[in-house]
Parts: sequence; C-alpha cells; structure tokens
Amino acid sequence: MQAQDNPKKTKKAAIILSGCGVLDGSEITEAIAAVFGVCEAGAEPVFFAPDIPQADVVNHLTGKPEGSRRNVLEEAARIARGNISDLKNFNAQNLDAAIFVGGFGAAKNLSDFAANGANCKLNKDAEKAVLDMYNLKKPLGFVCIAPASVAAPALGKFGVKLTIGSDPQTAAQIEKTGAIHVECAADDFIKDGNVYSTPAYMLAQSPLDVRCGVAKMAREMLK
Repeated sequence: MQAQDNPKKTKKAAIILSGCGVLDGSEITEAIAAVFGVCEAGAEPVFFAPDIPQADVVNHLTGKPEGSRRNVLEEAARIARGNISDLKNFNAQNLDAAIFVGGFGAAKNLSDFAANGANCKLNKDAEKAVLDMYNLKKPLGFVCIAPASVAAPALGKFGVKLTIGSDPQTAAQIEKTGAIHVECAADDFIKDGNVYSTPAYMLAQSPLDVRCGVAKMAREMLK
C-alpha cells in the first residue's frame, strides 16, 4: 500500500484588531478586506486584540465621545464573531503573516499616537508581535493609520519604508521615527523586505478602493 502524501498545511495569518468602529476601534471595512484577502490566498485568518480598556468610546452616529467604558478585546470580538484571542497570546512561531488593521483604535488603543504622534508609546503586546514577526522575517502588513501608529514606533529604527498615502503631516510623524514614507495610491500597497503597508481610508474614496488595496496586499503577503 502506497503511503499518502501529507496534505499541504494551511497558512495562518493573524489579523490584529483594536476594537470595533473607525472612531474608537478597528475600521470594519478594512478588517473585512483583510479577511477576504487572507481567505482568497487560501489561508486562515486568526484574530487577536489586546484585553485592555478602550482609550475612549465614541458615538458613531453623532461622532461625539461618550462617558462609558468598553473593552478592546470584547469589542473586537464583534468583528471576529467571537473567535479571537488576547494579543498577549500571540505566538509568531505559529503564524505565517500578520496584518494590523487601521481605524482610530490603532492610534488610541494599540498606541497613543493620536495624542503624541512620533513620541507615542506602543502597547507592549503589539510591539512584541511586530518585532517577533519582523525578526523571523515573516510578512507584516499595516493598514491605514497603523503604519504610523504601530509600525513606525516599532520599526522606525530599522529605516523601514511605510505608507499612509500622501498626507504630509502624518508622513512627517512617520519619518521622525527613522522610517521612510513612500506615497502610494489607495488601491495599492508598498513592500520593504517583509514589511507591507497600504493607505486604505487615509486616501480611499470608496470601499472598493479599500478592498482592492488591503486584499491585494494580503494576497501578496501569503503567496
């Protein structure tokens, strides 16, 4: 009897969220675009978020802050349909790629970039996830504001190339960390070694632009 070949192992791609909703968490269209891109590449999305209080809660109907409190992991679970892990349990050895989704949560909950720009403090578990993947030379993707709020604080010292599109003020904050900003269209992405980034809603005029750029990046990361 002939031995059967082992089936090809399905790749796993981490999608790191920062809540649920563009104004205080993850941008939902960007998150779903990442999921589609990962699945279209034949890989399995694996969700993570930090188990911490949100920096603030914003009413998405009025755009105004509320006085209530919410938890980042619990809110991100809405996007992941409950199948999500605490970011402190992120293990780069068990993953083939990782994508940090945009939205203000990436600049409020994964770091305090929204308040402090290039001098921001990065969440320790987010920083560890980035550095572990970078050092293992595994693909790392950053969407929308995440290149500025997560990638630049962690990887700027290595002189990595990143994009947030063409906004000069945010680009200047990226370059203050030592990273290099590269202009890029919303429906595209840039690559520097194992680091990928795409502007998404920093430039996008429609959800189709977002899906095109984010999903294209994810598929390329998982080739």
